[in-house]
Amino acid sequence: MIVVGAGVVGAACAYYAARAGLDVTVLDRGPVAGGTTGAGEGNILVSDKEPGPELDLAVLSNRLWRELAEGVDFEFEAKGGLVVAETPAVLEQLTALAVKQGVEHTLADDLAAYEPHLAQGLAGGVFYPQDAQVQPMLAAARLIRAAQDRYGHQKVRLRTGVTVTGFLRSGGRVTGVRTSEGDLLAAAVVNAAGTWGGEVAGLAGVHLPVLPRRGFILVTEPLRTPLVRHKVYTAAYVTNVASDNEGLETSAVVEGTPSGTVLIGASRERVGFDRTISLPVLQRLAAQAVALFPVLRDVRAIRTYCGFRPYCPDHLPVIGADPRMPGLYHACGHEGAGIGLAPATGHLLAQLLSGQSPSLDLGAFRPDRFPAEAHS
Repeated sequence: MIVVGAGVVGAACAYYAARAGLDVTVLDRGPVAGGTTGAGEGNILVSDKEPGPELDLAVLSNRLWRELAEGVDFEFEAKGGLVVAETPAVLEQLTALAVKQGVEHTLADDLAAYEPHLAQGLAGGVFYPQDAQVQPMLAAARLIRAAQDRYGHQKVRLRTGVTVTGFLRSGGRVTGVRTSEGDLLAAAVVNAAGTWGGEVAGLAGVHLPVLPRRGFILVTEPLRTPLVRHKVYTAAYVTNVASDNEGLETSAVVEGTPSGTVLIGASRERVGFDRTISLPVLQRLAAQAVALFPVLRDVRAIRTYCGFRPYCPDHLPVIGADPRMPGLYHACGHEGAGIGLAPATGHLLAQLLSGQSPSLDLGAFRPDRFPAEAHS
């Protein structure tokens, strides 16, 4: 099989396919993790998922990440996530969501016990011990390397700097890809191209409405003493994740890293693939972070970066076989949850590709669920 895309989702697809006994070639026009994965925070979250198919996927993926971390080093931190509410009304909504999610959580009335440097006056919060973090670029690279080491470099081949330009077909079925380095044959092709998943699907003649949703992250100077123990965000983050708004939305998301830096997000806006640095957005992110953690006021931001989340109109990823083009499979459109959902995506696709029944129902993620008129 061929996997198009060497981000964390493509890496997970390669890993689990190789474990299932399949030969895998991973292609990417850039380096490993050179797209959305390399511009992510590394979030592994259940806390921001509404009850339903995506939460089920997140719970499975959370378990798989923990299993992977026992044998692969990618800076996995099982630090938990703290969602805070500014008002009693918002806290009531957060609590109701936590109950509906049906996953382990704790009401956090004494926020200082979790985060001593949090701002005063917050109404409370909900703590999710399942929430975790990885170093995303390291995770993608190490998953591919682990697959090669465990199952052989001849079984898992990585080719970077190779652009897919089209698909090979025979009898109405995909039989490989055309690339800048020549044609490659395969019994199956997995589209794990992230934000560019719609473009890759278009090369095969099928429609996927995957659009870029830009986000910025601020990075502080390394701190000698950690100030933020968990992933901490306000309830507005959950609302923004589920929003269909094309305009700018920001919400405070703050977390530390093993290197001592603090990552500050999150912004969302649909502006195509425009990478122009927006100082107003960065100023808003900084102000929201300081409002949540006043101690950050005197900490310097040393850099910023932006990435493009692969957004689908219904906020669900595209996972599974494409009935419109036999031999083509999709693993894209995860928006900002691709890193967290990568292992489950790879695991379920490997089950499909090896003739097994997927351990989760993939109906909600089917590639042909979008009406043709959604194309723009």
